[in-house]
Amino acid sequence: METADKHYKFINSKTGYAIFYHSLSSKLSTGKVKEELEKVKAQVAIKNDIYLDTVYWEEIKEEEDKK
Repeated sequence: METADKHYKFINSKTGYAIFYHSLSSKLSTGKVKEELEKVKAQVAIKNDIYLDTVYWEEIKEEEDKK
């Protein structure tokens, strides 16, 4: 089983709130990652009864200033 090490949040652009979190393996190609995120985006929009264009995703980056 592959470890999911890229984490994403899906945000409602009208409210600014994160409404869903999803993780994917970093071994996936860029095209496959985008394809998977677009599928999840559609599912999130349907589940939350909002327009597809209202939802967007962004990668969650770890803090870079850890010392």
